[in-house]
Formats: sequence, C-alpha cells, structure tokens
Amino acid sequence: MTVPLPPPNRVYLLRHAEAAGAEPGQRDFDRPLNEKGFGDAEIIADKAADKGYRPDLLISSTALRCRDTADAVYRAMGLTLEVRYVDALYNATVDNYLEIIDAQDEAAVMLVGHNPTMEQALEALIGREAMAGALPGGFPTACLAVLDFDASATAWRLTDFVVV
Repeated sequence: MTVPLPPPNRVYLLRHAEAAGAEPGQRDFDRPLNEKGFGDAEIIADKAADKGYRPDLLISSTALRCRDTADAVYRAMGLTLEVRYVDALYNATVDNYLEIIDAQDEAAVMLVGHNPTMEQALEALIGREAMAGALPGGFPTACLAVLDFDASATAWRLTDFVVV
C-alpha cells in the first residue's frame, strides 16, 4: 500500500449517509438513502460548505446511496463543482481508494464512498494511532474527514472531522 503524496494537498473522505435496507430482490448497489440518510446528507453537506470545505473535484462511488450523498454535496457547494462517478469505488480495496486519490492533480479532492474501505483509507493516511484517537468508534455514516498534507512532516494529518 502506497500512501499518496500531493497533489492533492487536501483530501475529504465522506462516508455515504445511512442507507435503506435492501428490499426483497434488490441488489446492495441499488439501495438508496433512507429518510434519515437524506436529511443527514443535506446537513453534512451544508456544514462542509459553511466551513469553507470545498473540493475542486468530487469522486463518488456509483452505488445509489453514494450518488444520493454526492448530490447533496453538489447542491450545497454550488453547481460548478466537478463530480465524477467511479465504479471502482464500490467494493474497492483501500489500495483502490488511495490510487484514485493519488491519480488526481486537483488541489482538493473529495471521495464519497463506503465502509470499511473509507475507514481503512483514513487509517492508511493518518496512521493507526491517530485514527484510534480521533475515531475510537469507527467512521460513522454521513461524516466527513478533512485531511491536509503536512509538508514539514511529509505526512497526512486529520484537520477536522465533521459530524451530523
């Protein structure tokens, strides 16, 4: 596993909001957000916008619950935000997430994805100890980790963790 170096200089990791349970015969991929999830997606997107957390590029899993979450961010950030939907983020490994981040030239990139991979990516970027200290209960749905690259330490650091 290779930890990405800048660019980007800032990475936003947003776990999709709470999804509805699968209906009989429904694929996991097609599960939408539930009522709480839709509300939480709007709240976290608005909080991020209010704090000035604006990515240059948003990359989202193509799973419906991630697209629903990404749509809330798009509305909160304004209609000029570039959004890309990437199939590889669904059922991805942590290496896939890190490779996708590393392949970007933009200064600030947001990934909208799934657990446990989102949590694993955060841990890979900031380290096990920092992860355990910041999120002892894990990475909740509809929460946003803001990471900045500390050039003096040549390492990523968790700048903020925005919760609903």
